[in-house]
Amino acid sequence: IQGEPVDESSVKKMILTFEKRSYKNQELRIKFPDTPGRFMETELDLNDIIQEMHVIATMPDLYHLLVELNAVHSLLGLLSHENTDILSFKDELTDIDTLHESEEGAEVLIDSLVSPGQVVALLVQNMERLDEQVKEEADGVYNTLAIIENMAEFRPGLCTEAAQQGLMQWLLKRIKAKIPFDANKLYCSEVLAILLQNNDSTRELLGELDGIDVLLQQLSVFKRHNPATAEEQEMMENLFDAMCSCLMLAANRDRFLRGEGLQLMNLMLREKKMSRTSALRVLDHGMIGPEGSDNCHKFVDILGLRTIFPLFMKTPKKMRKAGAADKEHEEHVCSIISSCLRNLKAQQRTRLLSKFTENDCEKVDRLMELHFKYLEAVQLADKRIEGEKHDMVKRGEILDDVMEDEFYLRRLDAGLFVLQLLCYIMVEISNSGISQLQQRVHQILNLRGGSVKVVRHIMRGESPLPTLLELWTAWLFQPW
Repeated sequence: IQGEPVDESSVKKMILTFEKRSYKNQELRIKFPDTPGRFMETELDLNDIIQEMHVIATMPDLYHLLVELNAVHSLLGLLSHENTDILSFKDELTDIDTLHESEEGAEVLIDSLVSPGQVVALLVQNMERLDEQVKEEADGVYNTLAIIENMAEFRPGLCTEAAQQGLMQWLLKRIKAKIPFDANKLYCSEVLAILLQNNDSTRELLGELDGIDVLLQQLSVFKRHNPATAEEQEMMENLFDAMCSCLMLAANRDRFLRGEGLQLMNLMLREKKMSRTSALRVLDHGMIGPEGSDNCHKFVDILGLRTIFPLFMKTPKKMRKAGAADKEHEEHVCSIISSCLRNLKAQQRTRLLSKFTENDCEKVDRLMELHFKYLEAVQLADKRIEGEKHDMVKRGEILDDVMEDEFYLRRLDAGLFVLQLLCYIMVEISNSGISQLQQRVHQILNLRGGSVKVVRHIMRGESPLPTLLELWTAWLFQPW
C-alpha cells in the first residue's frame, strides 16, 4: 500500500487487511497461548498494518469507513493487546484539531466509540493492567488519557459517564500513588480538572470518593516548598483548579471544612510560596455565598483575619513565577472580606468589624484608596465604550446583545466587579452601628470629591450583590 495515493479505496484495503491480520493474530494467540513463537509472525504483520493505518488519522472525512467496516469494534477489542501502539493510533484518530476538520466524520467516530456504552470503562480497565515502570506501557497510559481528553473536549457531555465508569476513581488513585512526579501524573491532574468543569455530578462523585482529602493531601506538599519544575507547577495549578470547581458544590464545602482545608490554605498564605495566589482563590470559592457561612466562621476562629488583612492592606509584589496580577489578588481578598461581612454573626462579626477600627481606621483608608483606584479605571473604560457606541451609531451599526455583552465584559475586565465588592464593604461597615467607621467613609468621600450618586449607580447597575442599593439608601438616611 505504501507509495499508493491514499484515497477511499486504499483506506478500505488497509482496514480489510487490518481486520484479517487482527483475526489471524487472535486466533493463534488463543490456540497457542504459551508458545509466543507460534504467533510472533502474525504479531509483526499486525504491527505493520497498524503503523500504515496512522495515515487515516490525518483524514477525518474517511473516518466513516472505520465504522462501516467494523474496524472501531476491532480496535476496542485489541485494547488489552501488548502492542500499546494501538492506543497511540486511537489518540491520533481522536486528536481534537483533526476532529474539528470534519465534524461529520468526527461525530460518526465518537458515536461508534461511545455506542457500546462502556468505552471509558474499557480504557480504565486497560490502564489498570499497564505497568508504568515499562516505558511503552507508561506511554500507553498517556495515550489513553489523551483519547479520553479528546473525546471529552469534542463532546463535554461524556464527562459525567466517563467519571462514573471508573475514571474518577482511577484518577484519584493515580494522583495519590507514592511514585515520583512524571508526565502521567501531570496529565491525570489535567483530565481531573476537565471532568469537574461546570459539572455538579462529577463534583459530587469526587466528594463521595473522598477526593477532597486526596486533593488537600497532594496540595499540602506545596505549603512550604515550591514546585521543582514548570511541569510540577502546572500540576499544582490543575489541582487548585479542581479544588475550586469542587467547592462550587455545597456538600464539598463541608468536606473541605472537615478536612481542615481552611487551615491549609491559611498556612499557604502565611508561607509566601508559589501556592499563595491559588490558596487565596480556593478560600474565595469556599467562603462565597450563604453556603460559605460555616467556612467564614471557622476562618475567623483559626485567626484567618490576621492573615487576610495584611494582604488587603498591601498587595504583594508580583511573584515572578506565580505571575498573579494585582487585580486578581485584590478581587479575591475583597471577595473574602465581603463574604465574611455577609455571613458572619455574633462574636465573629464583631471581631471582623473591630479590624476596621484598628490603628486609626487604616483599613478604611485603604478601602477608600482601592475604591477610587477602581472607580477611575471603570470610568475610563466607560468613557471609551461610550465613544465607541457613539461612533457605531454614526456609522449606522446596530448595538445588539452580543456587542452589549462584549462591552460589559470589558467593564468587568477594567475592574467593575472589584469596585462593586468595595462598595458593598463600604456600605456594610457604615451600617454596622460603629459611628467611627461611618464618619470615616463619609469624610474620605467628601475629601476626594466622591459622589454618592456614582456609588448608587455602581450598585444599581450590573451589581451581583442584590442588597447593595437598599443598604446604601439606608446608610444615606442615617443621622450623621
